[in-house]
Amino acid sequence: MNTEMINPLDEYRLRMTRRHFFSRCGLGIGTAALAALLKEDGWAAAPPAGESPTAGGLPDLPHFAPKARRVIYLFQSGGPSQLELFDHKPQLEKFRGQDLPDSVRRGQRLTGMTAFQSSFPTAPSIYKFAQHGTSGATLSELLPHTAKIADELCFIKSMHTEQINHDPAITFSLTGFQLAGRPSLGAWIAYGLGSENRDLPAFVVMVSVGASSDQPLYDRLWGSGFLSSRYQGVKFHSGQDPVLYLSNPPGINAEVRRRFLDDLAKLNQKNAETFGDPEILSRVSQYELAYRMQSSVPELTDLSQEPEKILDRYGPDARKPGTFAANCILARRLAERGVRFIQLFHRGWDQHNNCPKQIAGQCRNTDQPTAALILDLKERGLLEDTLVIWGGEFGRTVYSQGKLTADNYGRDHHPRCFTLWLAGGGIQGGVTIGETDDFSYNIARDPVSVFDLNATILHCLGLDHTRLTYKFQGRYFRLTDVHGDLVKRALA
Repeated sequence: MNTEMINPLDEYRLRMTRRHFFSRCGLGIGTAALAALLKEDGWAAAPPAGESPTAGGLPDLPHFAPKARRVIYLFQSGGPSQLELFDHKPQLEKFRGQDLPDSVRRGQRLTGMTAFQSSFPTAPSIYKFAQHGTSGATLSELLPHTAKIADELCFIKSMHTEQINHDPAITFSLTGFQLAGRPSLGAWIAYGLGSENRDLPAFVVMVSVGASSDQPLYDRLWGSGFLSSRYQGVKFHSGQDPVLYLSNPPGINAEVRRRFLDDLAKLNQKNAETFGDPEILSRVSQYELAYRMQSSVPELTDLSQEPEKILDRYGPDARKPGTFAANCILARRLAERGVRFIQLFHRGWDQHNNCPKQIAGQCRNTDQPTAALILDLKERGLLEDTLVIWGGEFGRTVYSQGKLTADNYGRDHHPRCFTLWLAGGGIQGGVTIGETDDFSYNIARDPVSVFDLNATILHCLGLDHTRLTYKFQGRYFRLTDVHGDLVKRALA
């Protein structure tokens, strides 16, 4: 028997698992990658003269010349009613209070909130509509500011989705799958194109609350799924620290933090050499980004630098941190600084009861800042290469949920048809695509799916949705799965 003592380090190596062995072999370049990362990030080195500051992204992307360099997605969480805002149905008045015909419903499944109703009374909108701009787009009186920019917008009135409840519908809209776990739209774009600003995340998220708190939003909606965590969205908060834990703790100054990060990077390098886990490299990258954000974020979020006329343009809430108006200004400032994907979630569109009053409140919060954002981007020459999207996860029913009165009604979820609009980079303004039936219940012409929309968004950025893929568990995944056709009429 050999009684020679075994070196503990050698014993550890002998016990290394098969998974660790293959991880090290398959990611043998990890150390070199980390060294390059530390050279680039650890000392915050500026790129050489003449070199593009773009960081990350896949080689040979974009696939073709893009029309848009960045995206601002104004996601209206809860399901805005197309009947109150965009889809004018004047003939509904003659059906007021009458049961929605079975021939229109065609056996549609219902939510648990209306499945047990004994009747489905038709509820025409109480709001007036008018045509606007040279395009003649029809908009509700609830959107007077959006009406002024109608010729900049491409309306899609024939959007449809597969999901009827909020969480799976929002998850489906943003990840292409109703179950959690897939990368979000912003993460796919960050993965494919990288960042244009080394001092800010490629993907930023902000959340505001409207007339009611509405359904909860989960961080996985801007998560990276099976992609590296470096591609997930960074959530900005209102208040003293827009990004949590960005400030140095008491007793720690910038010099101490710099030394701490350098030492931590060396420890992580040893772990990377041992395990070959790419998430270690992502972790180091995020530490370094956070260090640089200590300087970039306070300047970014300081709206006191904005001229009074700009603040006035965005409306009375523009000076209140965390409001949709303030977030719209931040979205423009992020776009100016090269952030690739900016997503504003605004909650409160779930009007199951008292729809007329609640949706009017939502529009007061969002209409003016939305229009101001489009005008602001256009004046600064940013709209031509910034794609702006406005919409939610589904629409609302033409029948009333609960009791119908002359000036009050509720509307349930409706996935069969809803309206969304796009503007800016790669999009043709002054166009309306699709049409619904007389009850705004079924699509009559030119249906557009969530997959089609996401394929078109990627196209505007120069990305072929069928070629932006990632291999996971033996299969190549993509945002649009095996679906998706370009909405060609929307393209400039």
